[in-house]
Amino acid sequence: MSVKIGEKAPNLKISQWIQGLPTNFDKEKDHIVLVEVFQVNCPGCFLYGIPEAINIYNKYHSEGVTVLGVATAFEDFDKNTKENLELLLKTGEVIGDTKEGLSQYGKLNDSKLPYKIPFPVGMDSLVKETDDISELRIKNFINKQIPDFDSQSEDYRNQITHRVKEYLKSKEYSAETFEEYSLNGTPSTIVVDRKGILRDVSFGQNGALEPLIQSLLNE
Repeated sequence: MSVKIGEKAPNLKISQWIQGLPTNFDKEKDHIVLVEVFQVNCPGCFLYGIPEAINIYNKYHSEGVTVLGVATAFEDFDKNTKENLELLLKTGEVIGDTKEGLSQYGKLNDSKLPYKIPFPVGMDSLVKETDDISELRIKNFINKQIPDFDSQSEDYRNQITHRVKEYLKSKEYSAETFEEYSLNGTPSTIVVDRKGILRDVSFGQNGALEPLIQSLLNE
């Protein structure tokens, strides 16, 4: 990733704070900061990621833990929009795959979330993609995901290069926070300590988040 564990965490790239007062890492000095990165069109985010972040908020926000939400978009750009985020935060209404997935698990009340997100939520900064898919850009993208790419077989390298080129062609936008922290998908979490140092970046839910928060509180 372009940012490194153990170094100063760059500020989140937010186009607009939709809920709560505008803030960022440099404004949360002396606080541990947990950032829950999600997509509006992401069932797993609402089944696991966001409830876990709400649990952390409820337990530890009075002890100096700030929880922030960042809605991003690396796919389904017609659904992962600021407008659908605003709808979600104002009414609890969900859309697309989130609505279908949560309905199957009986997790909705009249197509709406049974809970409210209690912490500030911003929209990731989305930059319109250009048609310039250079070899350097493809190489940089691959090297972030597959560090030993150059040591792989020629056939494998050709297949991956073709897939990445097609993927980049299909992208309408680049989400700046998602890209800068080299996130692998959603839900993801970013954890920064009281000194503004990046301590963890994780994809999915692995049961390690709350112990990490507890450990940082004891430092």
